[in-house]
Amino acid sequence: MLTVAYIGFGNSVCRYHLPYVKKREEFINVKYVYRREEDRVGDTERETWYPEIIFTSDIDVVMKDPEVNLVVVNTPNEFHVDYSMMALEHGKNVLCEKPFAMTADEARKVFDYAKEKGLIAMANQNRRYDSDMRTVRKVIESGVLGGLVELESHYDYYRPQIADSPRMAYLYGLAVHPLDQIIGEFGKPNKVVYDCRSVSNLGEADDYYDFDLFYDNPFKAIVKTSYYVKIDYPRFTVHGKKGSFIMPTLGHNSNAKQKPGPIEVSFDLLPEETWGTLSYIDENGKDVTMKVPTEATDYGIIYDNINDMLENNAEKLVKDEEVIAVLEIIEKGTQLAKEAK
Repeated sequence: MLTVAYIGFGNSVCRYHLPYVKKREEFINVKYVYRREEDRVGDTERETWYPEIIFTSDIDVVMKDPEVNLVVVNTPNEFHVDYSMMALEHGKNVLCEKPFAMTADEARKVFDYAKEKGLIAMANQNRRYDSDMRTVRKVIESGVLGGLVELESHYDYYRPQIADSPRMAYLYGLAVHPLDQIIGEFGKPNKVVYDCRSVSNLGEADDYYDFDLFYDNPFKAIVKTSYYVKIDYPRFTVHGKKGSFIMPTLGHNSNAKQKPGPIEVSFDLLPEETWGTLSYIDENGKDVTMKVPTEATDYGIIYDNINDMLENNAEKLVKDEEVIAVLEIIEKGTQLAKEAK
C-alpha cells in the first residue's frame, strides 16, 4: 500500500496526480498535502474538495509520520532537490516533478543518497504516458514501420506576446517533457545538435529550440518548440523504411478549463478525429493505409511502477541515467541560448 504525502498543491497535483491516483484507491492512500501557510491565503476552498486528505502547513507532521512511504514533490523547480533530500533523510521514497533537479550533478546527488538509504527517488516523467506518445509507441512497437529513419516531435504555440516577457525558463519548463519522451523510448543519443535561442529576445530567453538527437544510423529524432506557430504541425511524425505514421496534435491539456471540484479522467476510447494515420507496405507488398485509435492518457502508470518496485522489486520505468541525460541537454541548451546574441 502506498501512503502518499504531496508537497505542494498546484495545478500539477490537482490535474496530473490526484485524478489518476483516484483510479487506484485499492493500493494508494493519499494522507497529506503540505502547503506553506502563505500559499493557503485566499485559496482554501479547493481543500474542501478533498475531505479525505489532511492539509497541513507543518512539514514535520508529514516527515515524522511512519505511515507515509511516498513523498511526491510538486513545488517550484528550485525547491525540488531540497524537499527530495529532506524526504529521503526521513526514510521516505520520493517521486519528484520534472525537472528533477536544476543540474545533472544535483540529480546525481539525490540518486546517490537514495541508493545509500535503500530508497526510491524517481522523476515524475509522466508525459511518457500522454495519449499521443502512447499511440506512437504502440505503432513503433508493432514493427510495421520497419527500421526507423526519423521521428519529429512538435510542441508548439502561437503566443507572440512572449516577446514582452523574456526569460530563461522554457527548456526547464517545457523541453524537459518531449526530450524525455524521446530518451525514455530510445535511450541516450550518440550526438545532439542544438539550436536554442529566442525569436524576439536573443540571449535573454530560450523560447525557441530545435534539438536533433542522432542514434545509430539512419535514425534521428527531432524535438522542436516555437511560440510562433499559427497552424499546428502534427504532434508526431514518424518515418520508417516500410511506412510512416502521423499523430495529430491534441491541444495542450494544461489549457483546459477546470470546473469547481476534483478533476475526473476517463479511459474511454477517444473520438476518431484524434486518431493517427498509418501508411505502410505489408509483408505481401500491399499498400495499407489506416486510422489508428488513440490510446488514453494515464499518468498513474508511474504509481503502478513505484508500487511494483516496493512489492516486487521491479525496475524503474524512469531510469536515473535517462533523467541525467535530459538535464545535460537542457543545461547545454540553456548556455547556448544565453550566448545566442
